[in-house]
Amino acid sequence: MEKAERQVLILANPGLGHDSLKATPAIFIGMQLILPKEYAPSHKHSPSAVRFVIEGEGGYTVVDGEKLPMEKGDLILTPSGLWHEHGHEGKEPVVWMDALDLPTVAALEASYCVEGEAQNTRNQPDSSQTRFVRSGLMPFEALSRPRDRYPLKRFPWRDVREALTAMSGITDRSTPVQLAYVNPETGAECMPVLGFSAIMLRPGESVKFNRRSSSAVFSVVEGTGQAHIDGVTLD
Repeated sequence: MEKAERQVLILANPGLGHDSLKATPAIFIGMQLILPKEYAPSHKHSPSAVRFVIEGEGGYTVVDGEKLPMEKGDLILTPSGLWHEHGHEGKEPVVWMDALDLPTVAALEASYCVEGEAQNTRNQPDSSQTRFVRSGLMPFEALSRPRDRYPLKRFPWRDVREALTAMSGITDRSTPVQLAYVNPETGAECMPVLGFSAIMLRPGESVKFNRRSSSAVFSVVEGTGQAHIDGVTLD
């Protein structure tokens, strides 16, 4: 541990080899712990990454000068090539899940990481609390400028949960209650390689998803249920 800058457990699928460091052939998953007053210096890398907060309060990520609070269930984007750093101003440990397209980038021999100086943080709330607080609305000036690839870097769980609850009331029981995380200026996926969505299962509900060629990882935010995958039942 004395040689490690970060406290991370990598979810390495044994079916892919213990040295592969992959959850699936295309997805890296790690569980990262940050303690009060700890700080991960500013850096950028070629793989795209997200931080999905599992537990704890007081953590934050700064991306291109925008300070993003980290609360349980929040999805935080740290896209390829953007400076970012992590810190903790709370009193208890914060744990988040790292998801990266690292296996894909590494297979192309294009993976690198660069460290830099601490960022100057803008003294204002992040865009999820100011510019993009309602679906279907965005700053008027965005209509007359080139679209931003990452205008929204934090998707608060409280907003996602509220939207899922509202959608569940009008969704047929045979249809999944599922919302996509998208770029609010373009409607495209929030990341170019990794796609993200939120799913709500209502009590007593069973949903069968279409079989796909792409691999996926599920992280449970709250509640209990079961997943049936290739004949195996997982609680």
